This record gives sequence, C-alpha cells and structure tokens, in this order.
Amino acid sequence: MKLNIIKLKTKKNVDQLYVLSEQANETQTFALSKEQKPLCLFPLKGDLRGRAEMLNTGIRIRNVTRKDSGTYRCEISAKSEEGQRLGEATITLTVLVAPTMPVCEVPSSAMTGTVVELSCKETEGSPPSEYQWYKNGVALLEKTGTGSARAANITYTMNKKSGTLLFNTVTKNDTGEYFCEASNGIGLSQKCSVKRMQVDDLNVSGIIAAVVFVALVMALCGLGVFYAQKKGYFTSK
Repeated sequence: MKLNIIKLKTKKNVDQLYVLSEQANETQTFALSKEQKPLCLFPLKGDLRGRAEMLNTGIRIRNVTRKDSGTYRCEISAKSEEGQRLGEATITLTVLVAPTMPVCEVPSSAMTGTVVELSCKETEGSPPSEYQWYKNGVALLEKTGTGSARAANITYTMNKKSGTLLFNTVTKNDTGEYFCEASNGIGLSQKCSVKRMQVDDLNVSGIIAAVVFVALVMALCGLGVFYAQKKGYFTSK
C-alpha cells in the first residue's frame, strides 16, 4: 500500500531549514530560505529524487513507500540579538503498509510421534505482521498457561510473532486442513491457501512383513547357491 503525500513540519518560524534523511546509509540534505525560493544545497539522490518538495517549515514526500521510513532531522538557524543560533528537531517517519499474502509451508504427510513444524511469513507489512493459524477453519488457541483443561489439551506451540506452528509430538488428531492469516492493523488481513496435513501411524506390521520377505528371499538365494555348488555348476571343466 502506498500513501500519496506525507508532510514533515517543524513549528518554529526560521530563516533556514535543513532536513537530513538518514535512510539506507545515505544522507539527503535540503535547505530553505524564507527570502528565496526553496533550493537544495545538494542534489537529491536515491529514492527521494523527484519525490521530495520543500515547504515553508518542512518537506513533502510524494508516493511514499516503506523505504522512506526513518529518522529525519531538522537543523534550524535563526538570527537573534546575540547572533546566530542553531536548533534541532527530530521527526520519526513510519510508513504504514498493509500485509501481503503470506507464504505457508505445510507438510502433506507426517508420521505420529515425530516433530512437525508449519511456517507462515510475509515481509511487506509495516509494522511487522502477526500470524494466526487455523485448522479446519477454526482459529487455533495459544497455550498461555498450564492450569486449564483447554491448555492441557493443546499439543502444539504457536508463535504469533514468527508465524511458526510446532508439534513436538504430532498425533493422528492433528490431521486436518491448515492455513495462516497475517495482520498488522493496517488494511485487510491476508490468508494463504488451505493445505492438508495427513498424519498416519507407523505401519509396524508392514515393516515386519517386508523384513521377513527380504530375509526369506536372501535365504532362498543362499540355498540356491549352495545347491548349485554341490551339483558342481560353478566348477570349471
């Protein structure tokens, strides 16, 4: 989301105004004289070129983006009976940006008893987004305490700041359709697409059957080799 115009002003009536924007390791310097037209002591560089305009006691930035967030300092010079005096004012500009659609990582399958982590992230929102996970369309609860029955039944840890959903020991009950919602109080919240996670028990009987089958095949192969040796099939004539 972009804002069209931002104005940074000071309340002091001054002869000259210097506005320095320390953004992206680059210093922008402006000057304004009341008796003259607004002029720049140094050419505008970087993203502010063509978008910054001097006002009587401030600076206007058009088509503001998130990169314009930062600390702006005004150095003020005013004549008095004692001579030239300097003043300073600091303004912090935070550009508010609605979140974009987050990227969600949800495994399609998992085995019971294993550790499973789901992740959700978007990087455009300002201030940074918080994340809420949903299972089968129902918002998941945070485990905020250990005294309640509801908290005791929660088998996961949800971090709303980082967007992770961690199952230390996943169970079949955790099977379901998951999605995540990112919000930061600016504009509309954004959701990722729904993804299904299927949790199954480890098929012990199937593994045992496979091991027995492989052992049987190896035994038959060994017997075949032994029989061939007895018959002299491997002896050279």
